[in-house]
Amino acid sequence: MVVQKKVTTIPASLTRFTATPITELKKRRVAGYARVSTDHDDQFTSYAAQIDYYTNYIKSRDDWEFVEVYTDEGITGTSVKHREGFKRMVADALAGKIDLIVTKSVSRFARNTVDSLTTIRQLKEKGIEVYFEKENIWTFDGKGELLLTIMSSLAQEESRSISENCTWGQRKRFADGKVTVPFNRFLGYDRGPDGNLVVNPEQAVIVQQIYAMFLQGMSYHGIAKKLTADGIPTPGGKDKWSISTVRSILSNEKYKGDALLQKSYTVDFLTKKTKINEGEIPQYYVEDNHEAIISPEIFAMVQREMTKRGRGKKYHSSVHAFSSKIRCGHCGSWYGSKVWHSNSQYRKTIWQCNHKFDGDKRCDTPHLCDEDIQRLFLSAANKLLVDKDAVIANCREMMDLLFNTMGLEAEQATLLEETQLISDMVHQTIYENAHVALDQTEYQKRYDNLTKRFETAKQRLETVMAELDRMQTQRADIEAFVESFKALPDTLTEFKLENWHSLVDYATVYSTDDIRFTFKNGQEIQA
Repeated sequence: MVVQKKVTTIPASLTRFTATPITELKKRRVAGYARVSTDHDDQFTSYAAQIDYYTNYIKSRDDWEFVEVYTDEGITGTSVKHREGFKRMVADALAGKIDLIVTKSVSRFARNTVDSLTTIRQLKEKGIEVYFEKENIWTFDGKGELLLTIMSSLAQEESRSISENCTWGQRKRFADGKVTVPFNRFLGYDRGPDGNLVVNPEQAVIVQQIYAMFLQGMSYHGIAKKLTADGIPTPGGKDKWSISTVRSILSNEKYKGDALLQKSYTVDFLTKKTKINEGEIPQYYVEDNHEAIISPEIFAMVQREMTKRGRGKKYHSSVHAFSSKIRCGHCGSWYGSKVWHSNSQYRKTIWQCNHKFDGDKRCDTPHLCDEDIQRLFLSAANKLLVDKDAVIANCREMMDLLFNTMGLEAEQATLLEETQLISDMVHQTIYENAHVALDQTEYQKRYDNLTKRFETAKQRLETVMAELDRMQTQRADIEAFVESFKALPDTLTEFKLENWHSLVDYATVYSTDDIRFTFKNGQEIQA
């Protein structure tokens, strides 16, 4: 016998939205959210209109209590990282200040599917609902989350499409040789009427001083310290200079009038994470793009000096004009400065091999003081000046014979064209294999042949570019040497730093009576 069950319905006594007794009239606390993704003038109307609309819309409802319209202006929706208005709104909601959030659409709320769903679920757990007006989605609705997932994915895909279009446009500009830089953080140049770089005379002087100080032997730290002490603001407007900022200025090709484009690129449109371009995408080098602040010859000298100042056994700090200029003839290391009797009236600075007392075998090369180095330099330079005209003529002949780069430049152009062509063929092969059913054995064979050709051409290109760079740098050094040497009197009677830096490559100390100076024309003279 089947027993008839009796079911009694117990009515809800609390309202679904406010968790208060149904007999108690309590308004839902409602906030609005408005965002525009750019700060252009044409977006201002939309931004102001959203704020005005949601303020009036919420206040017009008798069952709603207006809290605030939270806003973000000129901020992308792909991440919540920099959306301060959005983060403040969520924090207030979780703190119990908001019961309902009203916004225009899913794309206004977030273009990142994960961020959108995570935030919605977080709010939902605390009993906070979100209403998307355009899509008519209430998150407490049974089908709300399904619709929200679909709409969020569409918004994210739209953002990806916009990002790809912007990237394509930027790379097309690069390929056309159009240069863009962050002018508000770039020392020495302003934006010209055509958008290109125009020299800022006042800032250009600072850039020239940095290059001059470096060639006079100052270290990166020393330059940064002096600029900070002089009260000169950094390119970013800060008071304190860093070593990395100085290095960046000294190595930036834009100061010699050229521009290397696409040094970095955006890896992920959602996180906006950038990466240094190490060959993943093409780069473009534009020569003579704008007026130079530093001559190509001086720039080349600085790059060579920066390469010299590498770390390792022969590392030097270059805090003085003689740093990196004096070698030990015994072990090949640099001489460094040492202070004797630092706390007495006999205080004296001397130069000796940095590894004189390392290990069991000690270097037997002598120490030198500043006066010794200056005197020996004048002696060697005056020997060179005896045959001044012959030295200059030999330099010019040597440059014509040893530094003719026409053949290498032609080969470089051919190899650049070849590597680009093979790279396009590789990408096309991969694309075809992904979209068409190909014989995988034939595909692998073709792919391997193309990558082998690419690696061969790339290695040769790197060799040619390195050789070109070496020859061009040496030629620039010798040209600078000739210009400085021509301007000298027949005899030097006084030591000057500019002569020391423009003429001497380095000095080698073998013994007290055997100290040789290697000049920048390659000639070695014993002082």
